[in-house]
Amino acid sequence: MTARYPMGLIETRDAIACGDRRARDVCDEALRAIETRDVELGAFLHVDAEGAGRDAERIDAVLARGERPGDLAGVPIAVKDVIVTRGLPTTCGSRILDGFIPPYDATVIARLRAAGAVLIGKTNCDEFAMGSSNENSAYRVARNPWDTTRVPGGSSGGSAVAVAANMCAASLGSDTGGSIRQPASLAGVVGLKPTYGRVSRYGLVAFASSLDQVGPFARAVRDVAELLTVIAGHDPLDSTSVDAPVPHYSHNLRTTLKGVRVGVPREYFVEGIDAEVERAVRGALGRLKDLGATIHDVSLPHTPYALGCYYLIATAEASSNLARYDGIRFGFRAARADGGALALREQYTATRERGFGDEVKRRIMLGTFALSSGYYDAYYLKAQKVRALIQRDFDAAFREVDVIATPTSPTAAWKLGAKVADPLQMYLADIYTVSCNLAGNCGVSVPCGFTSENLPIGLQILGPAFAEERILSVAHAYEQSEAWRTRVPPHPETA
Repeated sequence: MTARYPMGLIETRDAIACGDRRARDVCDEALRAIETRDVELGAFLHVDAEGAGRDAERIDAVLARGERPGDLAGVPIAVKDVIVTRGLPTTCGSRILDGFIPPYDATVIARLRAAGAVLIGKTNCDEFAMGSSNENSAYRVARNPWDTTRVPGGSSGGSAVAVAANMCAASLGSDTGGSIRQPASLAGVVGLKPTYGRVSRYGLVAFASSLDQVGPFARAVRDVAELLTVIAGHDPLDSTSVDAPVPHYSHNLRTTLKGVRVGVPREYFVEGIDAEVERAVRGALGRLKDLGATIHDVSLPHTPYALGCYYLIATAEASSNLARYDGIRFGFRAARADGGALALREQYTATRERGFGDEVKRRIMLGTFALSSGYYDAYYLKAQKVRALIQRDFDAAFREVDVIATPTSPTAAWKLGAKVADPLQMYLADIYTVSCNLAGNCGVSVPCGFTSENLPIGLQILGPAFAEERILSVAHAYEQSEAWRTRVPPHPETA
């Protein structure tokens, strides 16, 4: 049997629901695609073929009885390996959690299962979601399906690759400073960072608790909207979850933009942006205007301070959150060369030294320094004050416009290894995305063109808190207007 390409979420769900396709066949196609492509691409850290097949057969049995199995019945979905899954490994791409199997499901996983989704596996990521290229994974490097010599972006690179390469219909990632939107841009798919508090963080392994948010990837805006409807909503297990109504996002998408005011921040088109990226994004702004939107110049004056602010707050929170990985409670535990036990202090030191990778150690040390006595006020407290100013910038801009449109990334995908030795250059890859997390707003990246080397470029559409309907509508209208929206990366036929 030949795989149907591309595999859309709603299209697949509807075909299964009406009996045109069997959930087991769809599942098997996804598993064959993984078997064929993932040796090269490195999108998955764990594939649950047995569990996925069992769940797919259960969906087919429910449908055969004439019952309704859920809004995602039979849809194969992959999940970033920082989201805990009962009975399946959750490593966060780190050796320090090698072999860890959680005893419970994250809330988003429970909601996927309740909706009938088939969990196909756990996707590769930068260690503890710390990175912009997926090269920090302790297990394997993920590669961009448009050009396997290039990065797919990070930290949710595996989730973006799995969707782009048609190994699943959709996936979940996490976004702390751009980790959904940036790989979505580099891999040529749609990725949404919801408002902070819109989606439960219960069961999301914490990197920076005031910034982290779970969100969806898919090949179409409508599919992202459908998946968001399932995972969004209040969760009493998450103290930061907001109790607000959840619209049916995919039912409320627009195809025209008459009357929509689109802001373009002058601070985002600066020296350092790739010329082809700027040309594609400005072309997309012209298309938004053709669809009825009005384009307005806006200012986000504290943008130049966003990256420094982010890397103080994020590393400070990371140093606190990662203190729990000590070799005692769970995961990897260092031992003496002869297999004997170490003294407690030696146990802590050896476990963290051997278990954490270089980037995680770097961020723990930076964060610990920023929180240390004598430096807290000068660094962490000042960063929190700048964060408030960045949020005020967005609040002021959104009084003048409905959405803000920017590049998602200053460049298209770069060569593997090109920035590994220069952390600052790697951090600059997130220059257009971190502000959204600092402000707690929502943002989506949608493909808006290609470079001369056939590498995807993303358009970022930002909205105020809980304006997901608004930004998804703008993204959908734009997506539907582009003839190349169905373009897919090179792929072998999946037999």
